[in-house]
Amino acid sequence: MIFYFSGTGNTRWAAQKVAAATADCLVNIAEEMLAAETDQASDPQFTYTLAQDERIGFFFPVHGWRPPRLVLDFLDRLHLTNADSHYAYVVCTAGDNVGEAVSILEKRLQTMGIKIDSAISLIMPESYVGLPFMDVDTPAKEQCKKMEADNKLTRFIADIMECRSGVRDITIGHWPRINSRLIGSVFVKKLVTDRPFHVVADRCLHCGKCASVCPVANIHFEKGGEPSWLHNGKCLSCFACYHHCPTHAIEYGGRTKKKGQYYFDY
Repeated sequence: MIFYFSGTGNTRWAAQKVAAATADCLVNIAEEMLAAETDQASDPQFTYTLAQDERIGFFFPVHGWRPPRLVLDFLDRLHLTNADSHYAYVVCTAGDNVGEAVSILEKRLQTMGIKIDSAISLIMPESYVGLPFMDVDTPAKEQCKKMEADNKLTRFIADIMECRSGVRDITIGHWPRINSRLIGSVFVKKLVTDRPFHVVADRCLHCGKCASVCPVANIHFEKGGEPSWLHNGKCLSCFACYHHCPTHAIEYGGRTKKKGQYYFDY
């Protein structure tokens, strides 16, 4: 069973590639969380029964050198039958390094009785553009990252199929504790917000694409109108809405002016 969350598609590609090779079931964390909200459960629990010898994979993008808040919230409510006897692994994606993101996830899983046997990180095309000095990669760098990630993931699939333990190829980077704990804390508290998002009216096509790709359904859209963000605290600042807009009509304050767009092209 593969649990995954993806904003702009990098992690979804990785999860789908592994699922295609292993025939393991895919579980979209964002869809599960939205379905629980629709059911209006006060404290939804996510319970899954594992088949004998079924592998468990966790796939997530790194947000501020940490796992996304949505992923951690899902894990707090996740119940797996006999998980301690199954092979478990992690694949995370990031535009650069990941800090302690994998360790943070591992510690959360340990409290659930799940031990991670192997883990890798994949350096993928950059999609976070919420700071003045950050932009998407050049087309050449984007293609290079995709090719290297594909090769690395192909090798790891062989490890997964053989249930190899001790495989650990993670780009932690310099100062992981500072990045994940100090800077990451500021990122979560100050930068994970939908407040700066707005629409440039004369560019908007009123197509609703932004609302359809938002993984947490945080955008209100009515046919013929302009989208508006709900400001309900659920936004993950994944920038899926920004990157998928066909006319670059969405901006994030003044930080995204003249910046590029990217999402994984299937």
